[in-house]
Amino acid sequence: MTRELVIVESPAKARTISKILGAGYSVKASLGHVRDLPQKSLGISIEDNFTPKYVVIPSRRKTVNELKELTSNAKAVYLATDPDREGEAIAWHLIEATRMDKSKAPVHRVSFHEITKEAVSEAFRKTRAIDMRLVDAQQARRLLDRLVGYKLSPLLWRKVQRGLSAGRVQSAAVRLVVDREREINSFVVLEYWTIDAELAKRSSAEQERFHATLAGLADGDRLQISSENEAKALEDELRGCSYSVNSVTRSDVSRQPSPPFITSTLQQEAARKLRFSPKRTMMIAQQLYEGISIGAEGPVGLITYMRTDSTHVASGAIAETRQLISAKYGKEYLPPHARVFRKKGRFAQEAHEAIRPTNVHREPNQLKSFLTSEQLKLYEIIWKRMVASQMTPAVFDTVNADIHAMQPESQTIYLLKATSAICKSPGFMVLYIEGKDENDDVQSSVTSIPMLVPGDDLDLLSLFSEQHFTQPPPRYTEATLIKALEQKGIGRPSTYATIISTIQERGYVRKERGRFIPEEVGMIVNDLLAENFPQIVDLRFTAEMERELDEIAQGSKTWVSVLQDFYTPFDSLLHNASQLITKRDLTKLSDEFCPLCSQPMVIKVGRFGKFLACSGYPECKKTMPLIVRTGVSCPQCQEGELIERIGRKKRRFYGCSRYPACDFSSSRKPLPQPCPQCSKLLVESRGEWAVCIACKHKVRIDSVEKVEAAV
Repeated sequence: MTRELVIVESPAKARTISKILGAGYSVKASLGHVRDLPQKSLGISIEDNFTPKYVVIPSRRKTVNELKELTSNAKAVYLATDPDREGEAIAWHLIEATRMDKSKAPVHRVSFHEITKEAVSEAFRKTRAIDMRLVDAQQARRLLDRLVGYKLSPLLWRKVQRGLSAGRVQSAAVRLVVDREREINSFVVLEYWTIDAELAKRSSAEQERFHATLAGLADGDRLQISSENEAKALEDELRGCSYSVNSVTRSDVSRQPSPPFITSTLQQEAARKLRFSPKRTMMIAQQLYEGISIGAEGPVGLITYMRTDSTHVASGAIAETRQLISAKYGKEYLPPHARVFRKKGRFAQEAHEAIRPTNVHREPNQLKSFLTSEQLKLYEIIWKRMVASQMTPAVFDTVNADIHAMQPESQTIYLLKATSAICKSPGFMVLYIEGKDENDDVQSSVTSIPMLVPGDDLDLLSLFSEQHFTQPPPRYTEATLIKALEQKGIGRPSTYATIISTIQERGYVRKERGRFIPEEVGMIVNDLLAENFPQIVDLRFTAEMERELDEIAQGSKTWVSVLQDFYTPFDSLLHNASQLITKRDLTKLSDEFCPLCSQPMVIKVGRFGKFLACSGYPECKKTMPLIVRTGVSCPQCQEGELIERIGRKKRRFYGCSRYPACDFSSSRKPLPQPCPQCSKLLVESRGEWAVCIACKHKVRIDSVEKVEAAV
């Protein structure tokens, strides 16, 4: 017999755990899943109660054979895969693939939420059997997705175009983007005006000035100011009014810190603050979780498990955090009692901990020499979020004043409101402030209001009217799309990054200026599914399916019954749709003519994007790449033009038309207007900004467009 065998998913995790366990254990990596459904067939026996036909993944055959041999000679086997449904399923598949249940060595399941000596040692003291309820829940999800994908995709190939695919969760995500785009397109822009008054206390020697905004009439009626003429007429009215303070409310308002990260909030904040895609965020978080070598300590897991929807934090970690706050920031930043957050979100499943540092005393600046810049940035926001969550609230001195403006001739009383919020105690904000999305509420003004009491007479110093237009809802960013998926119960922490990557890679949506826009094919597929398979893109249905998967994990439902309830009506819809759906033609006439037969070329969509094909097909089979011109000269060779190209994974980029003679390329869309600083190439940056590729000067895109229009 050899040493005790421990199997984990990755080599990095194996190195960290091996250091913790010591010489008595041999730690090996399975490199993720070792079994799955076959690639080229459905792999599900529907008539036999949906029995799956798993096969060893070809790239894992060597690993499985090695593990078989090690298992046969081990004293005991410990399956230490991740502590969620996916990890439980990997452990079960390892048993099945290596037939370790037939060996003499006892097999144990161990799970932990952080890779530290204390957590790993505790897990090895409390081993258990495989939880088949979690395995069944993961299996049900996998089979559902396979049934949808393998049954719907061929239909899309026949009725729309080859290479398309449908997915239970990805289709719901595409619907969110499509619905938002149509909401934007149907939005009716309305003009409106606001009027601000600059006022001062009549009795004030220094005449302290402050601003108030016209809110309506004192009796509660609102004013709709929809044109400049109406605004000017109201200004004339207000100039003849006498002003006085009607009421003043002062209060201290506390702003509480956000809870420690869960998967979705980490992905949102990393997108806002670090410009990381969800996929990149999870890759870096995985590295921090599995272990980074930090000098003499060797490999250490720096954060807890990063796929979680629980904000619960262990009492020991809270105590450790409070100790650090008291020592580093002072007792004035430490609340009298520890802050406890709600354990689970609305759609939460496993009772994990929140994402936090495994040791809060490992401050980010102490790890600079051991982490890459990306690892350090992500660790820093995780560390700050955890520490800030246990600090005192921020306190704002808020003032709300109602001002009455009496018109002596008409006896009309107008209502103006003045508000301010001055931070009197920053609390947790000295360390961390959560990022905001563009559609979040704007914080109150920080301008001060002088000491006012009801009855104070005021002088009108000036009036300001400003034109505005109502704005449509913004397109989804990565952060807001994840927030929407979480709120609607679509997917789970482990799937958000995959969902967002998949809908882009399959050409259903594209990202411009950091926002998602549906492609034409995405809208067509969405409409086809909505019309013929409403449950596939119905958001409530998708969320309900997630709830049923949770019930499988809890043991209150069987995976076979859930699949049966889904598949019976789905199969009927599939049969009807194949007969009723007419072929969607995505071809469009272009301005080009075939160089062989002079017939018009049409724009078609293939696996790798759009291309030109002769309309005389099949007599003429000429095809050409579709060149999308930008009108921007190549900054490298000064001879070619930058044109749009489609690269790997259907990602757009812009390259020189003289390629391969000139290899210049940019992943960002070039702008025709040169940099105002150095006259080099401007490319689109994040949001509404453009950046120069040479001097890195930043400029707002709207200002660039105005200059171009003027020219």
